[in-house]
Amino acid sequence: QVQLVESGGGLVQAGGSLRVSCAASGRTFSSLTMGWFRQAPGKEREFVAAISFGGARTVYTDSVKGRFTISRDNAKNTAYLQMNSLKPEDTAVYSCAARPGVVVSMQKSAYDYWGQGTQVTVSS
Repeated sequence: QVQLVESGGGLVQAGGSLRVSCAASGRTFSSLTMGWFRQAPGKEREFVAAISFGGARTVYTDSVKGRFTISRDNAKNTAYLQMNSLKPEDTAVYSCAARPGVVVSMQKSAYDYWGQGTQVTVSS
């Protein structure tokens, strides 16, 4: 089992920055591929970014490329999502997810473990 706890969400003005964190416990963090997903009101949960277990490979959805950066610190069992140049359409609940193994997937069905999520609200 893996437990994931997100933190760092909040309210920010458009153009601002925010960093959300995902603390993991229960399994060797360095063996997990980590992903970030988001869900806006009335919409399906969508993929945002993912990072391989060693951090060498990252994948982003097109709408956040150049603005968001996913990273991880295996010594701290924590993954991060740095969000810059935020837009009102980035408003959503952001959830981290984990899956054992090397595949860096954009599919939510590929992830076995999920956090509760943290709210990010971007005002215009």
